[in-house]
Amino acid sequence: MKFLMLGKYSKEAIEKISSKRTEKALEIIKNSGGKIENMFALLGSFDLAFIIDFPKIEDAIKTSVELSKLTGIGFTTFPAITIEEFDKLVG
Repeated sequence: MKFLMLGKYSKEAIEKISSKRTEKALEIIKNSGGKIENMFALLGSFDLAFIIDFPKIEDAIKTSVELSKLTGIGFTTFPAITIEEFDKLVG
């Protein structure tokens, strides 16, 4: 099941940006059963976008909270399906 995770930096989170913190975040995702498809830095309302495949919704929720605790970044997490899947579902 795919999820879109959008992150917004707090002031404290910006001050603690580091490759080491990113490595810890990747470890949390993998330990929760997540498989990372893409990770992006953004400009605008959100600072980060992750596309991650998790086995269950509970894994996505747990990861979102754990990442926020580690990084201070607030995440908004959405389940996502492809347009093709959507068309089959509602079409």
